[in-house]
Amino acid sequence: MTTESESCLFCKIAAKKIPSTIVHEDDELVGFRDISPQAPSHVLFIPKKHISAVTAMESTDAELVGKLIAAAGRFAREGNLGDFRLVVNNGPGAGQSVFHIHVHMMAGRPFAWPPG
Repeated sequence: MTTESESCLFCKIAAKKIPSTIVHEDDELVGFRDISPQAPSHVLFIPKKHISAVTAMESTDAELVGKLIAAAGRFAREGNLGDFRLVVNNGPGAGQSVFHIHVHMMAGRPFAWPPG
């Protein structure tokens, strides 16, 4: 079920064309450690299907995004990570730098509110 964008960094990671530290993989998703972590545990969960941003999602993608969140929660639970934060950025002004929808799962330190 992989729909790859030729120029997308995360599509290349999902296709294993670029090395990464993969912590989760199934038919639809990949989870890998962030190369510039903002917390002691910082993992990105992505769909293998290329979706550029939340605003590019179709209604048929909703279940897939739910699976991203569930995978992040399972990773945190199985790793005994305790409290964690999930972040989804949409657009450059919100901090999105790779245009492939992804969920940041960060844990291992206190987080302030409001963020950033």
